Amino acid sequence: MTASALFKPFSLGNLTLPTRVVMAPMTRSFSPGGVPGANVIEYYRRRAAAGVGLIITEGTTVGHKASNGYPHVPRFYGEDALAGWQKVVDAVHAEGGKIVPQLWHVGSVRRIGTEPDASVPGYGPSEKVKDGNVIVHGMTKEDIQEVIAAFAQAAKDAKRIGMDGVELHGAHGYLIDQFFWEGSNQRTDEYGGDQAGRSRFAIELIKAVREAVGPDFPIILRWSQWKQQDYKARLVETPEALEAFLKPLSDAGVDIFHCSTRRFWEPEFEGSDLNLAGWTRKLTGKPVITVGSVGLDEEFMQFMVNTDKVAQPASLEKLLERLNKQEFDLVAVGRALLVDPDWALKVRDGREQDILPFSRDALTKLV
Repeated sequence: MTASALFKPFSLGNLTLPTRVVMAPMTRSFSPGGVPGANVIEYYRRRAAAGVGLIITEGTTVGHKASNGYPHVPRFYGEDALAGWQKVVDAVHAEGGKIVPQLWHVGSVRRIGTEPDASVPGYGPSEKVKDGNVIVHGMTKEDIQEVIAAFAQAAKDAKRIGMDGVELHGAHGYLIDQFFWEGSNQRTDEYGGDQAGRSRFAIELIKAVREAVGPDFPIILRWSQWKQQDYKARLVETPEALEAFLKPLSDAGVDIFHCSTRRFWEPEFEGSDLNLAGWTRKLTGKPVITVGSVGLDEEFMQFMVNTDKVAQPASLEKLLERLNKQEFDLVAVGRALLVDPDWALKVRDGREQDILPFSRDALTKLV
């Protein structure tokens, strides 16, 4: 089977992508002070030049005092950081690619001592106290509105500097997802309780972003069942529950769902071969991005426990078969693109034997 399906254009409203290959968001921590520099510009430019249709940037923190959880991750607020992102946008567009920032608030993952203000604790749906110290500040309704406003402002700034849309990070146990998840959201007000209540924060946030950017600026929502704290966690157990969860988010203004799984080939529910992206597309009618160990024979988590492990390029036959059946619309590639900026070109030209293997060492540098 040829890889031609990956290299057909994709259109949604005013957004047209030259290929179906998406660069997945991957935290790189190469932006001291939160400002992307020349090395970050070149990192993204190379992927756009080599056949990636849409770049989703690494997570970029919104303008809230508790949004960041890690050193040297880029900001998406402040004129110095936005000027750096403007250069990234210009470089990607010059190569014919499209780019969106992933807007991010880490929530309760943040720890005391984290930049930029070491005194600020994590913020989350529910307060957490350890040894008499507040390690997670339970968000008030005023806090919720401040964070929503920060996302809306970041989206507005993204449009101003020429980004082609925005992605909201609602996956993997970060703030938006913390509200979704019963284990981390013990609120008794309208932002907690049942799934509808736990989704209210995300719905209000999406609506605010939509209002900030207008009707024609694409909004992508990345979401997941699995969490960094619990790989087997499931927000929903049935297609019916999935539809009830997704429809309000879709109605609020999501244009594309980015469905994060650890292994794209795994079915989501018994009795069907559809993966999470396939079910999301079927139930919402919206375009979807699939992701999860694309192009490699080992999943990412293996590298956290075995630093000597190497992932070799893997066959794309099953992926292409499902793409041709329109189970999903776009394919996000993570580690394979991180280590080999020419991955898409090599796949397009039938040079799979030239694709570079991935090892944990690739995380230590930008290429």
